[in-house]
Amino acid sequence: QVHLLESGGGLVQAGGSLRLSCAASKKFAELRRMAWYRQTPGNERELVAAITRSSVTEYAASVKGRSTISGDFAENTVYLQMNSLKPEDTAVYYCEYIGRDGPGIGVNNFWGQGTQVTVSS
Repeated sequence: QVHLLESGGGLVQAGGSLRLSCAASKKFAELRRMAWYRQTPGNERELVAAITRSSVTEYAASVKGRSTISGDFAENTVYLQMNSLKPEDTAVYYCEYIGRDGPGIGVNNFWGQGTQVTVSS
């Protein structure tokens, strides 16, 4: 069973920057997509940014122009650089991987435990 571990969260003032990282505990047999989601209490988890193996990216409108997702599919790591942070960016951020974690295994999605990002005004 593969585990994902996020890091890089913390407390930052509005206007500041953070870089989130996510790494897998073992190499995937096939990794198709890596993404970042966020969730605030009482709300559904929402997509922040995603990147595919062919380097196609997508961003939530709320972070577009302020955030950049990058990934190393060979090393199974994904990063989210967030700039010009706002208090409304405060949330728990989760990474998600979609792929096969072993040969002959079906495609699944995997989640990290989450990292807290708090932006003070």
